[in-house]
Amino acid sequence: MTFNISVLPSGRSFVANPGEAILAAGIRAGVGLPYGCKDGACGSCKCRKIEGTVVHGPHQSKALSPEEEASGFILTCCGVPHSDVVLESRQVTDESAFPVRKMPTRVIGLEKKSHDVMLVKLQLPANDTFKYHAGQYIEFILRDGARRSYSMGNAPHNGPGVELHIRHMPGGKFTDHVFHTMKDKEILRVEGPYGSFFLREDSTKPMILLASGTGFAPIKAVIEHIQFKGMDRPATLYWGGRRPEDLYLDDWVRARVAEMPNLSYVPVISDALPEDGWSGRTGFVHKAVLEDFPDLSGYQVYACGAPIVVDSARADYTRLAGLSADEFYADAFTTEADKAQAGIVT
Repeated sequence: MTFNISVLPSGRSFVANPGEAILAAGIRAGVGLPYGCKDGACGSCKCRKIEGTVVHGPHQSKALSPEEEASGFILTCCGVPHSDVVLESRQVTDESAFPVRKMPTRVIGLEKKSHDVMLVKLQLPANDTFKYHAGQYIEFILRDGARRSYSMGNAPHNGPGVELHIRHMPGGKFTDHVFHTMKDKEILRVEGPYGSFFLREDSTKPMILLASGTGFAPIKAVIEHIQFKGMDRPATLYWGGRRPEDLYLDDWVRARVAEMPNLSYVPVISDALPEDGWSGRTGFVHKAVLEDFPDLSGYQVYACGAPIVVDSARADYTRLAGLSADEFYADAFTTEADKAQAGIVT
């Protein structure tokens, strides 16, 4: 038995197959529900259930607390309908949803940008037109069926291939391979595009771009898109790392600032050592934003990186600085270790 999923206020609807999560059914139908990790870890897909019965698979309580679930909220990524369902989701963007595709890719570049960040360039099939929004991600499909997700670090116009910024996680099944044994011309299988993190071009509000570590990858793609489109909305980038070398494309950012009058850049280091010779901002990157922008009521925020940074920014900006919750767009980079610690098996 299939179930009908209706989304308000857009009026869009689609059908979910038995045992199929709502988000997967929406993606299959080309309905652009908001989401991030697809693994019950980030909470980006959380929305209110108006009618129907939904049973959740494994997920983190920070993504959906028992209290929220009791109040009628669900996670579409791991929520399986057991009846027809009516949802309320303000971010349905069906006209912006590109088809998800599987395709082979070839490694055409490996460049170590710091001790633990590799910039990987992938070539897509020459006869394939891969469409995506700057800020979205792809998934590698490994030989055992496991998947690993990475944001594309270049805007579509800077294709036809894609670049990824991959941080080494010692002992990681995929990143150990990237750093130790991956070779040029290696063939890999990917699927995408995924994610609802991309620039909302219908707004004229100034933007805060917040990145920690390799969370800079999708932000870089967004900056390229802003420059390509000639947008004049003010944007301030805050990029945080533990040590200066963690800002692995600092020169690239400074070059863009020199070319883009509406782009400002604030690098922030949390654990600088005397030998680093760091004289810039220090502390937590999300707090640096609050120091400079105590009132965010007229802004949009695009935040990417470690879950602790994204979650803290969302909470503090809405609670302390008046940011509308609807103007906070995020992509939290949840690692396999994070998921395992929370009991989420993928």
